[in-house]
Amino acid sequence: MKNVINSFVYLGHWPYAGSFGFNTDILATNPINLSVVLGVLIYFGKGVLNDLLDNRKQRILSTIRNSEELRKGAVEQLERARTRLRKVEIEADEYRMNGYSEIEREKVNLINATSDSLEQLENYKNETLHFEQEKAINQVRQRVFQQALQGALGTLNSCLNSELHFRMIRANIRILGAMQKITD
Repeated sequence: MKNVINSFVYLGHWPYAGSFGFNTDILATNPINLSVVLGVLIYFGKGVLNDLLDNRKQRILSTIRNSEELRKGAVEQLERARTRLRKVEIEADEYRMNGYSEIEREKVNLINATSDSLEQLENYKNETLHFEQEKAINQVRQRVFQQALQGALGTLNSCLNSELHFRMIRANIRILGAMQKITD
């Protein structure tokens, strides 16, 4: 500390202008050099520093403005996207409802078609059963008729003699002749 005070005391004792020398006292020369350098830097560097700070300030402000514009654009896009999403959700609900109603309609149509097909099959079954019953009845009738005819022929052959046989033939011929006259 004593040296610092001594260096300020020695400031008043500068050598005269005619002598030029190299001062090796570090404590005496550094504060002077530093104050000169700082004074020059402040005087000349003030404008440069102000320009740098103004440029930095302008860049920050333009970045903030750009960010605000981007944010506004993003908000607008978000709103448009939300609007499109609501619209798509409404359309999806409509498609879903239309799909369900279409499925129900197809289901009803399929049930009706199946019911009609079953009804037709039932009718075909009943017709087939009726036809088969008629066929079976006709077959039974033919057999009964054949058996009756064979029984009658057997009875006639056993009971008929040739005289009775000729009388029957003549009676049938007369009946046929009378029928023929009626039709003419």
